[in-house]
Amino acid sequence: MNWLSAVPAWCWWLITLMLVAGGQEIRVGAGKSETLAARSELSSYRLEVAERDRRAAAQARTEEQRRQAVADEAGRKADEKYTDLEGRAVAAESRADGLRGEIDRLRAGHRATCNTIATQQRQARTSAVVVLGGLLEESDRMAGSCAAALERSRIAGQACEAISDEIRKK
Repeated sequence: MNWLSAVPAWCWWLITLMLVAGGQEIRVGAGKSETLAARSELSSYRLEVAERDRRAAAQARTEEQRRQAVADEAGRKADEKYTDLEGRAVAAESRADGLRGEIDRLRAGHRATCNTIATQQRQARTSAVVVLGGLLEESDRMAGSCAAALERSRIAGQACEAISDEIRKK
């Protein structure tokens, strides 16, 4: 007789069950260690991504601040130019007022001296002086307003170019 048949059948079932359970325990233990390793890799990857995002956000913030500083500086320079332009416009308007006063004085003098001349000659001269004086006044006003508008436009364009050039440098 064989020594294997001496062991009852229920023992063989028990031994088989214990072997299967032990194998499963080993397999589950290996799976847990793999899971822990994968979790560790995942958390390190998450940390790496978070650090990369933080650095990218800081770099974007720095670039935004640099661009804002460039725009602020260009705006400050444009404001200085506008202030200078306003001062020059006031001075030009003052000089234009002086010229208008001189034109009015010449008109008055012309009227006074023309009273002795013949009526037809006086009317022709008076109308010519009045028309020319009016044209000069109107052209002076228009030239002043056009010059101021052009100067404001030039300053604004230069400010935009300066901002664009500074931003493109980086």
